[in-house]
Amino acid sequence: MAHANVASAGALDAGTEIGKRVIGKLHRKIVWYCFFLFMINYLDRVNVGFAALTMNADLGLSAKVYGLGAGIFFLGYIAFEIPSNMILHKVGPRIWIARIMVTWGIVGCAMASIQGEWSFYALRFLLGLAEAGFAPGVLLYLTYWFPKKERGKAVAGFMLATVLSSVVGAPLSGYLLSSTHGWFGLAGWQWMFILEGVPAIIMGVVTFFYLVDRPEQGNWLNQEERRWLTTTLATEQEKNAVHAQHEFREIFRDKRMWILTLIYMFNAVAIYGVVLWLPQIVKSLGGLNNFQTGIVSAIPFICAAVGLVLVARSSDRTGERKMHTACAGLFGGVFLAASALVPSPVLGLVLICIAAMGLWATLGVFWTLPTQFLSGAAAAGGIAMINGFAQIGGFIGPYLVGWIRETTHSFSMALLVLAVSPMIGFVLCSMLKIRNDRAPE
Repeated sequence: MAHANVASAGALDAGTEIGKRVIGKLHRKIVWYCFFLFMINYLDRVNVGFAALTMNADLGLSAKVYGLGAGIFFLGYIAFEIPSNMILHKVGPRIWIARIMVTWGIVGCAMASIQGEWSFYALRFLLGLAEAGFAPGVLLYLTYWFPKKERGKAVAGFMLATVLSSVVGAPLSGYLLSSTHGWFGLAGWQWMFILEGVPAIIMGVVTFFYLVDRPEQGNWLNQEERRWLTTTLATEQEKNAVHAQHEFREIFRDKRMWILTLIYMFNAVAIYGVVLWLPQIVKSLGGLNNFQTGIVSAIPFICAAVGLVLVARSSDRTGERKMHTACAGLFGGVFLAASALVPSPVLGLVLICIAAMGLWATLGVFWTLPTQFLSGAAAAGGIAMINGFAQIGGFIGPYLVGWIRETTHSFSMALLVLAVSPMIGFVLCSMLKIRNDRAPE
């Protein structure tokens, strides 16, 4: 009866007073907490790019070896991604996300024990195994709490961590490399891995006590707010039951899933190819110490944050998802190609900053696409499938840059090759047949 009363009163609109109040609480209590966790996660994933400034010379790692080791993380990630998300769906986000964080924090600290090529490969692979399921797990978790029209901003708020972690982490990593070198006989890159790994362990324990699995358990919502949210989500699920898939095995037979996976994979080639080599690209400009390299390396990610937020807001306002994703990727690819063709390294860096606005803008909107037609176990497995298989791009990107850099002794050709990937993603996304959310009235 309460369900009918709320629905008939027209209270299922997030633009109503109660809707705004609930969505505001969800952002404060869930999105920004998960954002902070993802900042820690992403920093532990990509800080190897800063370690390479001194680690490669200390251990005698070539550009090709570093590129392979940086990318091999994603092979471990792929191996455990789908099982991890299915376990999360079964045991609940609170327990499983806490477990993931503690495990990756331990392995992140262990990166300080790298002795050479093979230990580098092994620990990067183990780090990928440990982190598998975190990002798709949180993406799935957000679907438990946010109505569809609000998911673009929610996902963008979460994904903002991928850029702001670099805004904060780049100068921090550069500082740690320089300031901790020689402490207790360890190199600066070793201390960087330890000091940036410990927060994951601490926050993993905090997460176990902080997170709430489902809206029904959210005691920071009052009874009226909890009823509004559960009713809104239930009504949406009923309306989309005809279009949504609920069986896990069905996702592998849906060609839309494979197209989405390829789109995300091609974007990942460009993003991780840039992220894991950016400190060395900046260092190649000449005349910068490690801390200054960190400061300059943060600039593209500030631009990326702007693009991510603006495109997500536009997509939520119009209800259009597909072409926002496609055009953002094309924009990023075009400017990344331009950065490789200009003669001035400084101008090239400016164009990388502009490219970052498009490349990262795809992240917030993209993840609204699979939830247009997936729910239940299919959503858990589908999100993990896309994110997992698409991490092949995270392996290919850094390795390609390393191989091309070692062959040509230049980053220009590598950036040009990376730029092609999001352009292919644009073509695939334009061909995708998928329902958009109806624009708010």
